[in-house]
Amino acid sequence: MDILTLDTKDRNEVLRLYRTIAKELAQRGIRQWDRFYPNRFVVANDFRNQCLFGVRDGGRLLAVVAVNGEQSRRYASVDWADAKGNPAVIHRLAVHPDLQGRGLGRRLLQFAEHQARSKGCSSVRLDVYSDNEHAVRLYERHGYSIRGEIRFPFRPAVYYAMEKSLP
Repeated sequence: MDILTLDTKDRNEVLRLYRTIAKELAQRGIRQWDRFYPNRFVVANDFRNQCLFGVRDGGRLLAVVAVNGEQSRRYASVDWADAKGNPAVIHRLAVHPDLQGRGLGRRLLQFAEHQARSKGCSSVRLDVYSDNEHAVRLYERHGYSIRGEIRFPFRPAVYYAMEKSLP
């Protein structure tokens, strides 16, 4: 199972994966994603910027992650450790619910960090929904620290702004 750059031919499969994950999160009471986010416009932007990567097995898309330098304007209020550096940002790291707990999230996270290093980035940033304890623990286990909290519209819980310095 290699991690590949995804393109527009993968659009429907990516959206289907996001919808599956959103449904599973909602069943667990986690209102992180819904029918409005992530959406086709977000995915189209990822394709345009060639920053969406995925894991396939037997032609089936199992997991995805976007890695780029785009930061939400809400990040400006966070006390980042790497305030003067060149950060990469991880977006929408997602693993199919049937395959969670098998190391795919870790592999995508390591891949994202490798991508960031190869582009000369000094750190990696992300935001994670605070009610998604599984995701928060994944990032903490891999050296990410909470640097602050931010809010996004229509989400009842805060998001943790997390960061990891790259060697």
